[in-house]
Amino acid sequence: MMAIQWARLGLLVLLGPIYFIYIAFLAPMCRARAGFRGWFWRRVKRACSRMLWLLSIRCDTSAAARAALAGDENSIIVVNHRSHLDGFALMDVIPDQKWFTFGGKKELFDSFLLRRGFAGAGLVEIDRKSGKLALETMTRAVQEMPVRRSLLLFPEGTRAGGREMGDFKPGAVLIARATGRSIRPIVIMDADDLLPRDRVLPKAGVIRIEVLEAFHCDRADSVQEDVNRLHAAMRSVFEGTVPGL
Repeated sequence: MMAIQWARLGLLVLLGPIYFIYIAFLAPMCRARAGFRGWFWRRVKRACSRMLWLLSIRCDTSAAARAALAGDENSIIVVNHRSHLDGFALMDVIPDQKWFTFGGKKELFDSFLLRRGFAGAGLVEIDRKSGKLALETMTRAVQEMPVRRSLLLFPEGTRAGGREMGDFKPGAVLIARATGRSIRPIVIMDADDLLPRDRVLPKAGVIRIEVLEAFHCDRADSVQEDVNRLHAAMRSVFEGTVPGL
């Protein structure tokens, strides 16, 4: 078994740079083609799945969860943040029928090549120096998205340590209230066991992913009450007291 893992790591060293160059140059070169974004994200998803396979990491989620995501519309996706593997795991399990995109900090858009690529891929540019401006930018981007596409947010803002879920920032709830969208919570477990902060290469293993029922904000409550309810629902699944889909 160990020999197979080392062989896969060797392939990753050889193929990793090729995957990176392939993905990095597709967006700026092909961004004007009709239907490009859907095609591009499918290529990115395949690359992420292959990378996880080469790292001997498997993502475990239910058929019901995949079906719920495939039919998900008019939502914002909210995910807890455990490690640098989270984005790859999400790319692996979210089905092709569901379109989604990430926010990217403004500094990453300063490069001409990256700007063209990120814009072509549909990433949302976020200026994190101004919370108000970042919120306005994300809200406007969500309003302009087709119902099939969702913005994916990490409400903890950074990777949470320990065995507890970090506190949530209110951004996702504020955007949901402003746009009328629901929130689709996704809970990631065990990713930090495979790749903790002090480790360069992840261990082989399984990342568990649970998809929760759609969360609807209650305008009769305050924003903080909605945030608290969302946090409690995701924390209960994270701690194993309530099953997901």
